[in-house]
Amino acid sequence: MGLVRGMARTAVVAGTATAVSNRVSRRQANKWAEQDQPQQQYAEPPPQQYAEPAYQQAPPPAAAPEVDPLEQLKKLGELKAAGVLTEEEFAAEKAKILAG
Repeated sequence: MGLVRGMARTAVVAGTATAVSNRVSRRQANKWAEQDQPQQQYAEPPPQQYAEPAYQQAPPPAAAPEVDPLEQLKKLGELKAAGVLTEEEFAAEKAKILAG
């Protein structure tokens, strides 16, 4: 049995050595092949071209929300009742609201 075991051990060692040797040879061959080729992957990328920003005119400001004329008249009436507005001021503001 000792002889068979010794032969098996030798075969395993020889097979492992052959596999390692082949792997090293392939890696070395690939390394040399990469050195022979121009270094495309490490070349500096071309500068990016940026488009000029399109300057657009700002949209017109949103129109002020329309205020309900009845609400304005109610507020005017409250100001007149509180004594803030005189009868003439109240009449002038009321005319503006009704005309607008």
